[in-house]
Amino acid sequence: MGTPHNQASKGQIAKTVLMPGDPLRAKYIAETYLSDVTCFNQVRNMLGFTGTYQGVKVSVMGSGMGMPSIGIYSYELYDQYDVENIIRIGSAGGFSDDVHLRDVIIAMGASTNSNYASQYKLPGTLAPIATWDLLKKAVESADELKVRTVVGNVLSSDSFYTDDSKDNDLWKRMGVLAVEMETAALYMNAARLHKNALGIFTVSDHLYTGESLDAEARQTSFHEMMEVALHTAVKLA
Repeated sequence: MGTPHNQASKGQIAKTVLMPGDPLRAKYIAETYLSDVTCFNQVRNMLGFTGTYQGVKVSVMGSGMGMPSIGIYSYELYDQYDVENIIRIGSAGGFSDDVHLRDVIIAMGASTNSNYASQYKLPGTLAPIATWDLLKKAVESADELKVRTVVGNVLSSDSFYTDDSKDNDLWKRMGVLAVEMETAALYMNAARLHKNALGIFTVSDHLYTGESLDAEARQTSFHEMMEVALHTAVKLA
C-alpha cells in the first residue's frame, strides 16, 4: 500500500498522529520523546515516524505549510491509514491582548479566509471546530503539566504576507486569538471523514506588541506544547 505522498504500509501509523508543519520538527520529536522509533515516510522529505510514548504507540509526521498541504496529508492519514486522531502542533502569531509569548493556545475553532470549504457546496458557512474529547483531554494535560493555556478561536490564513494590514485588526476585533495557516483544513477534513482533530500552538510572536521569541526560547516553549500533545495522545489510548 501507499499513496503518491506517503510510502507507509497499513499498520505502520498509529491511531494518533502529531503533525508539526516542519518535517525536521517531526524528526526532532521522534528522536527526543519516542522509543522504538521507525521512519515510515520519506516521500518529498515529509518525514513520518512511529514510536512509543509512555507505552502508547504514537506517530508524528510533518504537514508542510498551508491548508492545501495539510489537507492532502491529513486526508490520506484519515482515509487511507485508519488514523483516528490528528493533533496539529505549531507556532502562531498572537492577535489578542489576552495572549502572550510562550502561551499555549488550544484552538476550539479555526476561522479562515480560505476557500477550502467551497468543495463541500454547503448552503452557508461551516464553522470548523475541534473535537471536544481531544480538546478536553488537552486542557486536562496542560493543567497537569502546569502549562498556561488559552482556549479559543484562531485564524487559519492562506496568506503569510498580507497586502492589507488592516485585515488583522478586523479578526482581532472578533476575538480571534492568533493566526496560523493550517488548522481550518484539518478540522474540515476531520468533520467530513468523521474523525478527530485538534490544533495546539505556541505563541512565538505577537503581531501587536512586536515581541518575538529568540531561537532558544522557542525551543523551550515548543517543548511545553509538544508535551501537552503527547500527554493528550496517552489519554486517547
